[in-house]
Amino acid sequence: MQVARWIAGAALFTALLLFSLQNAEPVTLRLYHWWSWQAPLIFVVLIAFAIGAAAGLLAGAMRAARLKRTIRGMRRARIAREAPPAPHGAAPGPRGEHAASAAGYGQGGPLDGV
Repeated sequence: MQVARWIAGAALFTALLLFSLQNAEPVTLRLYHWWSWQAPLIFVVLIAFAIGAAAGLLAGAMRAARLKRTIRGMRRARIAREAPPAPHGAAPGPRGEHAASAAGYGQGGPLDGV
Protein backbone atom coordinates (compact mmCIF):
# COMPACT_ATOMS: atom_id res chain seq x y z
CA MET A 1 0.00 0.00 0.00
CA GLN A 2 2.89 2.36 0.80
CA VAL A 3 4.41 1.72 -2.64
CA ALA A 4 1.15 2.63 -4.36
CA ARG A 5 0.95 5.83 -2.32
CA TRP A 6 4.51 6.81 -3.29
CA ILE A 7 3.83 6.07 -6.96
CA ALA A 8 0.65 8.16 -6.91
CA GLY A 9 2.48 11.03 -5.17
CA ALA A 10 5.35 10.92 -7.68
CA ALA A 11 2.90 10.89 -10.60
CA LEU A 12 1.01 13.88 -9.17
CA PHE A 13 4.25 15.79 -8.57
CA THR A 14 5.44 15.09 -12.14
CA ALA A 15 2.09 16.17 -13.60
CA LEU A 16 2.12 19.42 -11.61
CA LEU A 17 5.73 20.10 -12.58
CA LEU A 18 4.99 19.64 -16.29
CA PHE A 19 1.83 21.71 -15.94
CA SER A 20 3.77 24.52 -14.28
CA LEU A 21 6.47 24.54 -16.96
CA GLN A 22 3.82 24.90 -19.66
CA ASN A 23 1.85 27.68 -17.90
CA ALA A 24 4.41 30.23 -16.77
CA GLU A 25 2.99 33.31 -18.54
CA PRO A 26 1.76 36.12 -16.29
CA VAL A 27 -1.95 36.67 -15.69
CA THR A 28 -3.75 39.56 -14.03
CA LEU A 29 -6.34 38.97 -11.34
CA ARG A 30 -8.79 41.83 -10.86
CA LEU A 31 -11.40 42.55 -8.21
CA TYR A 32 -13.59 45.08 -10.04
CA HIS A 33 -11.56 48.30 -10.38
CA TRP A 34 -10.35 48.34 -6.78
CA TRP A 35 -7.57 45.79 -6.88
CA SER A 36 -5.43 43.95 -9.43
CA TRP A 37 -2.58 41.50 -9.07
CA GLN A 38 -0.24 40.06 -11.67
CA ALA A 39 1.39 36.64 -11.18
CA PRO A 40 2.35 33.55 -13.19
CA LEU A 41 -0.63 31.36 -14.07
CA ILE A 42 0.76 28.29 -12.32
CA PHE A 43 1.16 30.27 -9.09
CA VAL A 44 -2.49 31.30 -9.24
CA VAL A 45 -3.58 27.72 -9.98
CA LEU A 46 -1.47 26.28 -7.15
CA ILE A 47 -2.84 28.87 -4.69
CA ALA A 48 -6.39 27.94 -5.71
CA PHE A 49 -5.51 24.25 -5.28
CA ALA A 50 -4.00 24.87 -1.84
CA ILE A 51 -7.05 26.85 -0.70
CA GLY A 52 -9.35 24.05 -1.90
CA ALA A 53 -7.25 21.37 -0.19
CA ALA A 54 -7.21 23.38 3.07
CA ALA A 55 -11.00 23.82 2.92
CA GLY A 56 -11.45 20.08 2.35
CA LEU A 57 -9.13 19.19 5.24
CA LEU A 58 -10.92 21.64 7.53
CA ALA A 59 -14.31 20.17 6.62
CA GLY A 60 -12.98 16.65 7.24
CA ALA A 61 -11.48 17.66 10.58
CA MET A 62 -14.76 19.24 11.68
CA ARG A 63 -16.68 16.09 10.74
CA ALA A 64 -14.18 13.88 12.57
CA ALA A 65 -14.45 16.04 15.68
CA ARG A 66 -18.25 15.86 15.57
CA LEU A 67 -18.13 12.06 15.21
CA LYS A 68 -15.70 11.79 18.14
CA ARG A 69 -18.06 13.86 20.31
CA THR A 70 -20.97 11.63 19.30
CA ILE A 71 -19.01 8.46 20.11
CA ARG A 72 -17.91 9.88 23.47
CA GLY A 73 -21.52 10.74 24.35
CA MET A 74 -22.71 7.27 23.33
CA ARG A 75 -20.01 5.63 25.46
CA ARG A 76 -20.98 7.75 28.46
CA ALA A 77 -24.64 6.83 27.97
CA ARG A 78 -23.77 3.12 27.74
CA ILE A 79 -21.66 3.26 30.89
CA ALA A 80 -24.42 5.08 32.78
CA ARG A 81 -26.98 2.52 31.56
CA GLU A 82 -24.84 -0.51 32.45
CA ALA A 83 -23.79 0.59 35.94
CA PRO A 84 -26.68 2.13 37.88
CA PRO A 85 -25.67 4.33 40.78
CA ALA A 86 -25.16 2.65 44.17
CA PRO A 87 -27.79 3.25 46.89
CA HIS A 88 -26.87 5.91 49.41
CA GLY A 89 -24.06 4.62 51.60
CA ALA A 90 -23.58 1.33 49.75
CA ALA A 91 -20.18 0.56 48.32
CA PRO A 92 -19.79 -1.67 45.24
CA GLY A 93 -18.77 -5.26 45.93
CA PRO A 94 -15.78 -7.11 44.46
CA ARG A 95 -17.48 -7.76 41.12
CA GLY A 96 -19.12 -4.34 40.82
CA GLU A 97 -22.24 -5.57 42.66
CA HIS A 98 -23.91 -3.49 45.30
CA ALA A 99 -23.56 -4.71 48.87
CA ALA A 100 -27.28 -5.48 49.12
CA SER A 101 -27.14 -7.84 46.12
CA ALA A 102 -23.87 -9.58 47.02
CA ALA A 103 -23.83 -13.29 47.75
CA GLY A 104 -24.75 -14.16 51.34
CA TYR A 105 -26.72 -11.02 52.10
CA GLY A 106 -29.87 -11.65 54.09
CA GLN A 107 -29.29 -15.39 54.60
CA GLY A 108 -29.52 -15.48 58.36
CA GLY A 109 -26.07 -14.35 59.34
CA PRO A 110 -25.17 -13.49 62.96
CA LEU A 111 -26.03 -9.79 62.53
CA ASP A 112 -29.25 -10.10 60.51
CA GLY A 113 -31.61 -9.56 63.39
CA VAL A 114 -29.71 -6.64 64.89
